[in-house]
Amino acid sequence: MSNFDPKFEITRLNMLAKQHFEIVKVDGQLFFHADENEDHFSHGTWTLDEDIEVQASDSGFKLHLIELLNIFIMYRGENNNLPKKMGIVRFGDGELNIQWLTDETVDLS
Repeated sequence: MSNFDPKFEITRLNMLAKQHFEIVKVDGQLFFHADENEDHFSHGTWTLDEDIEVQASDSGFKLHLIELLNIFIMYRGENNNLPKKMGIVRFGDGELNIQWLTDETVDLS
C-alpha cells in the first residue's frame, strides 16, 4: 500500500514560490530527467529570460528547485508512484507547477 500524499509536491512548490517570488513571477521552465536505474535528478534544461537567469542562480532558486525535484523523484520512487523519471516545472505569475511526463508523452525527435 502506498503512502503517497498527492499534496506533497504542490505544497512544497508553493513554499518555494513564496521564497523566490521575484523569480517565479517571470515566465520560465525546467525540463528535467532522472537516470533510468536511479531515483535521483540527473540533468535538466532551463528556459529563462536572460534578465532573470543570473538572479535565479545567485539567489539559490535553481539549486533549491533541483534539490526539491530530487526529493520528489525519490519520494515517488519510494511510493512506486509513476511517472517519476522526467517532467517539466513551469513558472510565471508567482506560481510553480509540475507536469510529470512519460516516454510516450515526450517526442524526442
